[in-house]
Amino acid sequence: MGKPKFITDREELEKLAPMLKAPIKRQVFVCTGKSCSKVGGEEVLSEFARILEEKGIRQGKEKKGRNPMGEVLLTQCGSIGFCSIGVAVMVHPDGILYGQVQPEDVPEIIEEHLEKGEVVERLALMNLSEPPA
Repeated sequence: MGKPKFITDREELEKLAPMLKAPIKRQVFVCTGKSCSKVGGEEVLSEFARILEEKGIRQGKEKKGRNPMGEVLLTQCGSIGFCSIGVAVMVHPDGILYGQVQPEDVPEIIEEHLEKGEVVERLALMNLSEPPA
């Protein structure tokens, strides 16, 4: 197997990965690992996808119903670290870790946190941007 070509030309990189031009403000990680799946991880992920796409703020390919210039990147992941109190959701770069998230909580997280910048305290378990007390 050969080594991949390292691309240095920014224009070429942007053609290959158009998201490089998107004004992404936040990335939302939703755990769908074994434990979180048992308590609704896929449903929480689907609800994030549905609402973010409906609002036109989910970054991604237009042919998939997303916005190439969207501000939010939605990422499915296998574990955030507290599997026993899932569904776990992390908002980056804010460093907020939410736990016990259910599909009905997603509109509040999107409206309050992603759009207004206010942490949903009742679900927030950790703030990685603040030093521990």
